[in-house]
Amino acid sequence: MTTTVYSAWQLFISGGPMMWPILLCSIFACAIVLEKMVYLRAIRMDIRNFLSELLGKIKHHQIKEALQLCDTARHPVSAILKAGILKYDRSRVQIKEAIEDASLYEIPKLEQHLPALAVIAHICPLLGFLGTLAGLARYFQAFAARAQATQAITVAAVSAGLWEALLTSIAGLLVAIPVFVAYNYLVGQVNGVILDMEKASTELVNFLSE
Repeated sequence: MTTTVYSAWQLFISGGPMMWPILLCSIFACAIVLEKMVYLRAIRMDIRNFLSELLGKIKHHQIKEALQLCDTARHPVSAILKAGILKYDRSRVQIKEAIEDASLYEIPKLEQHLPALAVIAHICPLLGFLGTLAGLARYFQAFAARAQATQAITVAAVSAGLWEALLTSIAGLLVAIPVFVAYNYLVGQVNGVILDMEKASTELVNFLSE
């Protein structure tokens, strides 16, 4: 018994037209994941040490130095803390409002492209299912055509449709599963950064309000 070995391109072509949008989704997903990983790595910072140094400068009335420290840090925390420090001589409410306004700008930057990644994770199985239905339709069409022509119905004559149906479902799931895992991982990382922002801003507000 011999086993036929297919190349990746042959499998892709055998999957039918729905393989193309699945491939396109996988390319977009890879680009989004890489972009977010690079971004999250670039803003990595020891928040505790940064906040301690920042509060120390404010304690010694080094407001200008504290603002410069925020400018040199590449992290959303530094951006929202800077907004609060600029209002250091105002009321607690005004300081909080300034920080919240800055957060409205920084948080969307953190969450950018994540909704698109979630959409890809959800539609890839649907695209695979659509390809499965198309393959089954092709299978029954070939079956009916041979029956009407009173031709012998062979496995080779109708297997192309079933082959297409299986490949598109597999391809859809092969893309959707890792994308879903990556999406949840990135959401967890982003939520962790947002939590750090909330904790740091609360400490700053309490410190400035004393």
